[in-house]
Amino acid sequence: MQIDITRLKSGVVKEVEIHETKTFTEEELKGTSMLELNDVNVEGILTKDGIDGYILDCKVTGMMILPCAITLKPVDYPFFVDIQGNIAEMLEELGEIDKKMENTIDIFPIIWENILVEIPSRVISGDTENLSLEGNGWKLCTEEQNEQINPELQKLRDLLK
Repeated sequence: MQIDITRLKSGVVKEVEIHETKTFTEEELKGTSMLELNDVNVEGILTKDGIDGYILDCKVTGMMILPCAITLKPVDYPFFVDIQGNIAEMLEELGEIDKKMENTIDIFPIIWENILVEIPSRVISGDTENLSLEGNGWKLCTEEQNEQINPELQKLRDLLK
């Protein structure tokens, strides 16, 4: 997401408005748990501070498609990110400061990093309520059930006392 800052840099305008929509490819989503990330809207402004720095104030909204933790079916997960800060500082935190800010600024690394932070550790689809969580020789154990100690191992624990 290259933003032209020529007019902002020369003082012709006080701010640059950002209205971008991006759909991410399967290649861009590689290494994440997202199945799809479509129609991500970036709305905001870019202003210049007093010392040749640039301030980004934008809102990012979209819909992630994530796999259900139980059934692996796709689940829609809406997200909203509010980004505010100095662009140079945010890029430096991401290790992207090597890029020169001559006439354009690439805000994609900032947007991408903030989207990645919004990915939940797991999602569960709404249609798992009547799902059988056990079968022939297996069952799904919850964390509470998993904490129960095997009776044979309990005897060993008693020996260590």
